[in-house]
Amino acid sequence: MKKSWIIIGIVVLVVIVIYSSLKGTYNGLVTGEETVNKSWADVQGAYQRRADLIPNLVSTVKGYANFEQQTLIKVIEQRANATKPTINIDPAKLNENTLAQFQKAQDELGSSLSRLMVVVEKYPDLKANQNFLQLQAQLEGTENRINVERRNFNDAVQQYDTKLRKFPTNIIAGMFGFEKKPYFQAQAGADTAPKVNF
Repeated sequence: MKKSWIIIGIVVLVVIVIYSSLKGTYNGLVTGEETVNKSWADVQGAYQRRADLIPNLVSTVKGYANFEQQTLIKVIEQRANATKPTINIDPAKLNENTLAQFQKAQDELGSSLSRLMVVVEKYPDLKANQNFLQLQAQLEGTENRINVERRNFNDAVQQYDTKLRKFPTNIIAGMFGFEKKPYFQAQAGADTAPKVNF
């Protein structure tokens, strides 16, 4: 009789240890995934802030740059593409393809904005305009925020993916359907230094 109580006690203890281990690992994965989701929302918020500045920037430039309509139209089109509902990705559906699609749209918008800033160089009155200077400063600040949020997102993904791959967490992750998250990658050609001619 005493021996059966010892066996029951050991079985109960083993069950409690296994349950605690599973619970801790699962909850850790959930916390990691939610951190990635929050970081992704911050990234999208930073990009949305940039998109929200563009109409004001275009309106300010439009008054000065009457002959640069193609550039302005391109910026407006790229903004529309970058803010489509299909581009704003649910973090649960975040994968290599959806992130690449999002990044491509944002990179195209950034490229259009760069071209717009080159056009602005032709108009000294515009460069001195207070509205334009404020918008330009806000846009520069937003670009910095985007970089910070992308780095924070990649940090959160790195921590989550590392946890996901470790043993025995990888077994539990597989049982409950947790999957790796993709990183933001450098823009194509970013590894090549630009040529500067004087």
